[in-house]
Amino acid sequence: MKLSVINTGFFKLDGGAMFGVVPKSIWNKSNPADDKNLCSWAMRCLLIEDGDKLILIDNGIGDKQSPEFYKHYYLHGDDTLVGSLRNAGYSPSDVTDMFLTHLHFDHCGGGVTREGDQYSLVFPKATYWSNKAHWKWATEPNAREKASFLKDNIQPMQESGHLNLIEANGSSPLPQFDILCVNGHTDQMMIPMIRYNGKTICYMADLLPSTGHIPLAYVMGYDTRPLITLEEKGRFLDEAASKGYILFFEHDPVNECCTVKQTEKGVRLDRTFKLDEL
Repeated sequence: MKLSVINTGFFKLDGGAMFGVVPKSIWNKSNPADDKNLCSWAMRCLLIEDGDKLILIDNGIGDKQSPEFYKHYYLHGDDTLVGSLRNAGYSPSDVTDMFLTHLHFDHCGGGVTREGDQYSLVFPKATYWSNKAHWKWATEPNAREKASFLKDNIQPMQESGHLNLIEANGSSPLPQFDILCVNGHTDQMMIPMIRYNGKTICYMADLLPSTGHIPLAYVMGYDTRPLITLEEKGRFLDEAASKGYILFFEHDPVNECCTVKQTEKGVRLDRTFKLDEL
C-alpha cells in the first residue's frame, strides 16, 4: 500500500465559528486570525494506492460555484486537486474509488465539475461512496446545514449512476480501512481508519479539524450536536492515545499528522510530522 497527500488548496473560515465557546485569546495562539477574524484552513485529501485500487478520500471545494460563493471563503494557495494528483503520478481517470467522509461542500465539491449547465464527474471511472443515513440527511437538509449541502455537488453523483450508498453501521466497503461513524458534526460522518505498516492512520475529517482542536472543549460552532461531539472526541482521543493512532488532518493549515498522549490535563498533542515520515 502507498499513501499520498493530495493538497487541494486553502480557504478561510471565521475563527470563532471554528472554535465555538473557546475565547479568541486562547485559540488565536495556535491559529492566528487576520483582521477579519478569519483563519486559514487546509483542504488536505488522502490517496491510497493498493493493488488495482486507487482510492481518494474527500476532494476539496471544487471550482464550479459562483464568484459570489467563493468570495466568502478566500481561496488561496497554489495547490489544486488535479495538480496534486498529477504530482503523485495520476490523473482523475485513474481513481477507482471516491470515498466521501461527508457531503459538506469543502469535502465533496471537487468530485463534480460543470460546463455551462452540464455536470459531469471529475473521476469518470470511480465509484463514489457515501452512506444511506448521511445521504438522506444531506438531500433533506435541516435549516442550519442547508448552506453546506449544495445540490450541484451532490445530485450529479446519483444521476451519474456511480454513487454507491452503504449502511451507516461502521462496516467498510473497501478492505483498506475500517470506518468510525460519528454524529456530532453532522449525521453519520465517516472516519476512515487505515491499516498501514502495522499502524492505524485515522483520517480525521471534521471530528478533529486540527491540532488546535485536541483539548476536549474545543468544539466547532459548526457542529450540529456539540455535546455528542464532546463524547465522540473523548472516546476517540482516549483510544488514540492508548493505541498509538496516527491522526491525519484534513484542515490543519500546518500539520499533516500527529500522535497524542495522556497527561494530567487529559489527552494532549504528542508530536507532529509529515505523512511521508512514516
